[in-house]
Amino acid sequence: MDLGLQGKRVIVTGGTKGIGRAIAETFADEGADVAICARNSDEVGAAVDALASRGVRATGRALDVGDGPALQAWVADVATELGGIDAVVANVSALAIGADEESWNQSYRVDILGAVRLVEAAMPHLEQSEAPSIVTISSVSGREIDFAAGPYGTMKAALIHYTQGLAYQLAAKGIRANTVSPGNTYFPGGVWEQIEQGDPALFAHALGLNPTGRMGKPQEMANAAVFLSSPRASFITGTNLVVDGALTRGVQL
Repeated sequence: MDLGLQGKRVIVTGGTKGIGRAIAETFADEGADVAICARNSDEVGAAVDALASRGVRATGRALDVGDGPALQAWVADVATELGGIDAVVANVSALAIGADEESWNQSYRVDILGAVRLVEAAMPHLEQSEAPSIVTISSVSGREIDFAAGPYGTMKAALIHYTQGLAYQLAAKGIRANTVSPGNTYFPGGVWEQIEQGDPALFAHALGLNPTGRMGKPQEMANAAVFLSSPRASFITGTNLVVDGALTRGVQL
């Protein structure tokens, strides 16, 4: 299916590895121009080169999305460089699961304010787009109580609430807002590989909870995010798409 993304201009935060990298690459494969950010400048440069090799315009910058002025300046620069913004994907997470106050602060600053500031900075450009879209990446931990209850799960739940509020508030402007909530997603260098090596018992327990017998792949999460961002999802807004292989058991009514 042609998703109608040819020539669209997209921002993906955290686009150098894992789910964010897969999202950026999938956009590029669909013909969209892509801007990414992450904290490591070498990784950003390598990812931008890989995206550009797919035949699209690609740009990136090393920054911390918790730094509001830096994030807002970058979004403005992307809009100038690409000639506008059609879609944003707020993907970055602090992955803070500790119970200490710093974990709460970090999770709020990155997961929540990072998304809010991205949306606010992009809003003037989204209002000029013919197919504007906002997608936030939450987690099944925002839907159910699990080992990541605390700052991570709480902020991911708040992110879903924020996004659904945007959907209602922006519907009259034709701007769609949706959330993707991935289940446990395994990739080299990711948190689940680290847990597999550092806490095999927790890894085995988490793996055993999924009736599919495996964890998700970044590409499976990317497929959902890119579809929701595309004109083919033109009447889908305010949804939280859970992509977890039947891991969670709650019924969404």
